Amino acid sequence: MTDLSAFPVAARWPAKHPDRLQLYSQPTPNGVKVSIMLEETGLPYEAHRIEFDAEGTGSPAYRSLNPNGKIPAIIDPDGPGGKPMGLFESGAILLYLAEKTGRLLPADPAARYETIQWVFFQVGAVGPMFGQLGYFHKFAGREIADKRPLERYREECRRLLGVLETRLEGRDWIMGEDYTIADIALIGMVRNLVGYYDARDLVGFDDLAHVPAWLERGLARPAVQRGLLIPGSASA
Repeated sequence: MTDLSAFPVAARWPAKHPDRLQLYSQPTPNGVKVSIMLEETGLPYEAHRIEFDAEGTGSPAYRSLNPNGKIPAIIDPDGPGGKPMGLFESGAILLYLAEKTGRLLPADPAARYETIQWVFFQVGAVGPMFGQLGYFHKFAGREIADKRPLERYREECRRLLGVLETRLEGRDWIMGEDYTIADIALIGMVRNLVGYYDARDLVGFDDLAHVPAWLERGLARPAVQRGLLIPGSASA
């Protein structure tokens, strides 16, 4: 049996199947990147729901795996060289799983780096900006009398959606005919912006043609539908 005793997080959230990849997450836009990827690849895994509190992401056990105290994170019991390895940051995990499975990342070097640049586009721009818009539009930021921050993030989110709109013209997926980790990185983010954040009208989403069609195609994928609900209310 695989020994995960070197990882304090595995003692706090015991693995029923230590030979499977361990996912520590929640079904947030960042979290579902990894659950969707795992569902798409069919890699066996076990999911653990980590709450956003002192007993969850703030606990010493969890921070021993991710010192940044965010989700998602993984432990792969069959990491490089056959040794268990922990990993955090959703973009890094997508790249790792793509290379581990040989799936959803082009083998051609030029196409590979083109795909990676769109993953970084999500990590460096889309994720932070969409999150800020959500804060100022839906959460405590709504109470701030000065609306310039909201306007700033609204315009930036509109611009970023415009970048995607241009990219998707004549393409089914970010990379054309091939669905890749670039799409997986972005689907949950765009879905959250127009759904959970209630920003559909704010960002003029329905004025776009290609992004809504792309999102609909993505959400129709069975693996995406499953991944959006993982982890559930308890460890699976």
